[in-house]
Amino acid sequence: MSIGRDWLNPAAPAKPAVLTEPAQRRALVFEVVLVFSITLGLSGLRSLLSLLDSLLQPQPLNEQQVAINVSQATIQVIDLLKQLLSAVQLLGWGALGLYLLWRGGIKLAAIGLPKRLTARDARWAVGLTALIGIPGLALYFAAWQLGLNLAVQPSTLGETWWRPITLTLAAFGNAFAEEVLVVGYLLTRLRQLGLRENTGLLMAAVLRGSYHLYQGIGGFVGNVVMGLVFGRVWQRTNRLWPLVVAHTLLDVFAFVGYALLRDHVSWLP
Repeated sequence: MSIGRDWLNPAAPAKPAVLTEPAQRRALVFEVVLVFSITLGLSGLRSLLSLLDSLLQPQPLNEQQVAINVSQATIQVIDLLKQLLSAVQLLGWGALGLYLLWRGGIKLAAIGLPKRLTARDARWAVGLTALIGIPGLALYFAAWQLGLNLAVQPSTLGETWWRPITLTLAAFGNAFAEEVLVVGYLLTRLRQLGLRENTGLLMAAVLRGSYHLYQGIGGFVGNVVMGLVFGRVWQRTNRLWPLVVAHTLLDVFAFVGYALLRDHVSWLP
């Protein structure tokens, strides 16, 4: 993949000023805690409890299963509507982070979400998809075989006309919520609080890993690595669209691909 130096080190908008007023800093810390206490931070705590529950079971982790996209109702039309509402909730989480940044005087373009996705953004998204997807799949299977991960089923939805649609929307919802909140929103707020770039990057990556703990240790480690890569790309390029698109592609391949292959490939859990 050809990458120009001007894109790796673009003339990005100036970083937000570090807040020095104690009252402003307290308000910002409260805002960050509040946002994540109702979104991905809460998911991280639930995920930790799920992992503890799995570890306390008599079966080893690799003999247990966990599903990501599951049926939410017995009646198809209700199931469809609930699947759509789940995607809307994820979009709402991301929109909340964007709204708070905007209310604070930070434009969406300043965090890498301009109105238009460029061709270079798309190329970077494809490159990141390959960079994360192929080693990530290998890490998952290695962790599963070593007993460090549950058998993850990306989808257990039955065959319906709307399954590919809802799985694709779920993929985009996950990508939008995670990349906006964990990268664009959180790293921007940590900059305003004066944290060093590497410190903020590590905190965001660990948060990303935390809400994947329900999958096992492999899921945690793999997503921490993904968070370090994605976060550093954003810090260097100030472009968020490639991360959203790459994450969407990764989840589409996982969700839709698994749904299509699970009944035809014997080694899939």
